[in-house]
Amino acid sequence: MRTLQREEVSVYVGLGANLGDARQAVQKASGDLAAMADTRLIACSSLYQTAPVGAQGPDFVNAVVHLRTRLNAIDLLHACQGIENDAGRQRPYPNAPRTLDIDILLFGEATIKSEKLTVPHPRMRERAFVLLPLQELDAQLVSPNDLQFVRSQAIQKINSMPD
Repeated sequence: MRTLQREEVSVYVGLGANLGDARQAVQKASGDLAAMADTRLIACSSLYQTAPVGAQGPDFVNAVVHLRTRLNAIDLLHACQGIENDAGRQRPYPNAPRTLDIDILLFGEATIKSEKLTVPHPRMRERAFVLLPLQELDAQLVSPNDLQFVRSQAIQKINSMPD
């Protein structure tokens, strides 16, 4: 019997943290994503520092990573949640400060609307901390109108992610 191999899908994932060593947490999460089965890391954006948007606590460190994976979207979501849990993520209330947040922003060309997952991420076009790192990885994914919409949000590039 022949096993069918799923084709790779191009995926963009947002990373953020604002508790503990946020920079280290985002960098480690990037490595953890790259180490997942049937997944490879294509590129990482620079790190960005932003004030919380719709959340509380200290400033966030954010980045976006580009992956290629053979995982389906729900398996990828579960793997991301496992990485969050390993980083000590707790969810005491919506938008609570967090040791790590991983959001699937884009999953190939898919549009997914389920109880567990919505892709494209429903608020990604409202957030400078997603759009600027995403633009850094693929400028065609971010329109000038998107950037105009978030121009008032304070964001600062910290540095490039280490290889």
